[in-house]
Amino acid sequence: MKTLRTSRHAAAAYYPQTTHVIPFFNVLWAELSDYDINIQYARPAARNHVRVASINYLVDKPHKGHATSWLERLLDRAYGESQRRKRIKVLINPFGGKGSAQKWFLRDIEPIFAAAKCEIDVERTMYQGHAVEIAEKLDTSKYDVVASCSGDGLPHEVFNGLGKKADAAKALSEVAVVQLPCGTGNAMSWNLFGTDSTSLAALSVVKGIRTPLDLASITQGNKRTLSFLSQAFGIVADVDLGTEHIRWMGSARFTYGFLVRLLRKTVYPCELAAKVEISSKPEIREHYRRGIPNHSPIVTSHHDNATGSSGLPSLKYGEVNGRQPDDFTTIPGNKMGNFYAGNMALMAPGANFFPATLPSDGYLDLVTVNGDIGRLAAIKSFLAVENGNFFDMPHVDYRKISGYRIKPLGTHGGYIAIDGERIPFEEFQAEVHRGLGCTLSRRGKNYEADGVVKLPTTS
Repeated sequence: MKTLRTSRHAAAAYYPQTTHVIPFFNVLWAELSDYDINIQYARPAARNHVRVASINYLVDKPHKGHATSWLERLLDRAYGESQRRKRIKVLINPFGGKGSAQKWFLRDIEPIFAAAKCEIDVERTMYQGHAVEIAEKLDTSKYDVVASCSGDGLPHEVFNGLGKKADAAKALSEVAVVQLPCGTGNAMSWNLFGTDSTSLAALSVVKGIRTPLDLASITQGNKRTLSFLSQAFGIVADVDLGTEHIRWMGSARFTYGFLVRLLRKTVYPCELAAKVEISSKPEIREHYRRGIPNHSPIVTSHHDNATGSSGLPSLKYGEVNGRQPDDFTTIPGNKMGNFYAGNMALMAPGANFFPATLPSDGYLDLVTVNGDIGRLAAIKSFLAVENGNFFDMPHVDYRKISGYRIKPLGTHGGYIAIDGERIPFEEFQAEVHRGLGCTLSRRGKNYEADGVVKLPTTS
């Protein structure tokens, strides 16, 4: 049973006037006072929105012992594997959502956290990079979760701030990093919670199951950063970062930017080599199928190359300034149209570029498409991302990799995006650290996106 029926039969002799049917997932808290039971829950207020509501039932004194045990069973069922009363560090980007992040927090998020008896500590970021500083100085023993009211940029900063700590490996694996969707890019929330609704995401944080998350080290020049979402070079990066001047068009700027480059048959030449782990689509599909039931929702420090000092893991493939690893395979890049490496499935709602991704299988999913394919094939590829056929298209190369090195060619310049953030248009190298990070998800196993294998529905 997935719902709570608060009736006379469910709550013994509490004499409700009506029967309420509440999904267990929506139950925030329940407690017994001297005279009554109070149940706080998230009540649907619109198709994509919930608000805190409560119901009370009087309890006769002789039934209080039974009521106490009933409430404990209720909370056990309502929370399952999820931790109750989470301690949450909330970061608010006051510029997020065109300045609405603070309003959305107070209206949609804070009441849900309060009703669920979460402990919250709120801090506002004042400038780019501020969340890095906050996370680096954070006393991680005091928090279970760092939740960013922002787009995808603040979680990127939080991961990198935790990565600067002396006990980085411990901090990254123990503190869950999540996003409360208050920005223009809310891919993290879509993948973990299946929504960009602030109230539904807050509910998902309250009920979220601790989930290990792969992180990738990016080395460029003398700098090392962590990536949790994606790395892009070619048409995706160009469209994302190269259309900032037409933000007034809203999401239509991406379609416009894509079509302009498509008609030009734009090519982004590069030198590319990768440590390919799984190269055929049937094997990738089987890997995904096997990965789901074996995925543990419990976070353990199982990253395989942590240093003895518990800082960031050592780089088994070295840095970009060193010699290219011998076991990297060269991938033709002279006609590259799109290079996209992802650690999550959805890059935007309906943009399921990486349907075979798993949160912590130790691989990045690499998609490459040549830029000189026919315009009709390119348009079909664009449409296939939304209709779920992208993975199976013959001109889409899909690989599971554990590391790569890419060097843009040409002198015209261009764009490279790491987690949606622009980095210099220069050679860089990446490698994956399995389960180094931690997040919260609704199911603790896979993303809220259609995969390459149809999965049974879960409660």
